[in-house]
Amino acid sequence: MMTDQEILQRAIEILDGRLKERSIAMQSPLDTKNYLRIHLSELEYESFRIMLLDNQHRLIRFKEMFRGTIDGASVHPREVVKAALAFNAAAVIFTHNHPSGVAEPSQADQRITERLISALRLVDVRVLDHIIVGDQDNYSFAEHGLL
Repeated sequence: MMTDQEILQRAIEILDGRLKERSIAMQSPLDTKNYLRIHLSELEYESFRIMLLDNQHRLIRFKEMFRGTIDGASVHPREVVKAALAFNAAAVIFTHNHPSGVAEPSQADQRITERLISALRLVDVRVLDHIIVGDQDNYSFAEHGLL
């Protein structure tokens, strides 16, 4: 019998395979949120990741950029810009988890999102969203008019 962790890992492998094999675009905010919840909700540390997307919003790469502690991670705009350029991304979605389980953004989350948007605008990379993953829910900056 498989453990919960093994089941989650298998689900992640299946989702990743489908996205790569079929070049599936992130069709809706709900698709994206579900994908991210599976990847991030069980982590005990904060992980800041980036979904690098092509012009059709198909996933090129889902990359962990920064790993932190239980209450934060340092995010460096220069490294995010380098990753976007290295993978020739046309658009990105930022995401990180809150190990506390509460998906509401902090002031620091809002400030770094603004800095990242400004940095990526200089190289013509669109920021589609920043999604914070909590235990029971997610918070979308785009859905709340913060982008």
